[in-house]
Amino acid sequence: MPVASTLSGVSPLPESIPVLSPGKHRSPRNGACFMEFASYLAGERWSDHPHCTHPLLAFLARGVNDFTTDEGRSNLAPLIPSVIGLTSADPRVDVAIALRAATMALPVASSGRQRALATGILACERALTELGSAPNAEAQALIDQASHDVPDAWRWARNFTSGNYWQKGLSFTRAGRAIVSTSVLGIAQACIPDPDQRLRAVLASAIDDCAQLLNIATARTAQEPASEQRHYSRR
Repeated sequence: MPVASTLSGVSPLPESIPVLSPGKHRSPRNGACFMEFASYLAGERWSDHPHCTHPLLAFLARGVNDFTTDEGRSNLAPLIPSVIGLTSADPRVDVAIALRAATMALPVASSGRQRALATGILACERALTELGSAPNAEAQALIDQASHDVPDAWRWARNFTSGNYWQKGLSFTRAGRAIVSTSVLGIAQACIPDPDQRLRAVLASAIDDCAQLLNIATARTAQEPASEQRHYSRR
């Protein structure tokens, strides 16, 4: 379920702001990416790696920003305040972000990427088990839906991970970045009519997942109805 309220101390989007554009920018005069705007609104030094946002969520936001078309990128702007303050050292946050991205990319990605994403979802499941935190009802529903959406890729991933693929105690950080990167590319290059909308939905859903996990209310100024986010998760 989406979370919506206002974070105290977070500036609203100013009336006149640089145009969102891909890549890194030296100053606001040259444009801004999603996370550079976040650093500005949080009162931090201008950067696309601000301290105010969880590193993997910021990584996802930069990817969505860069792979969204110029026509669709402005629709990301209302989400920017929502990532401010969403940060934690809790390793479950990395897993939640990666799981959301992979499950929403899986149905539309190419067959080769579907295998990688299915393997990533299983890695998320194993990471949660190792952390002593079984998937909650929503996470389990995402995993079950993934196995239903692409049964062939799921069987391949199960066989691939049946050996010594997952080493106990291995940090999930690098795996999380690989899963998110594959997810963003899988959506951006998918043969679907609405890649921009799906990329935005992935980011919006990941923001909500983080907020709920950390029990933080986000400053979302505009958001998709819950039914629309569920539609993208299960299509």
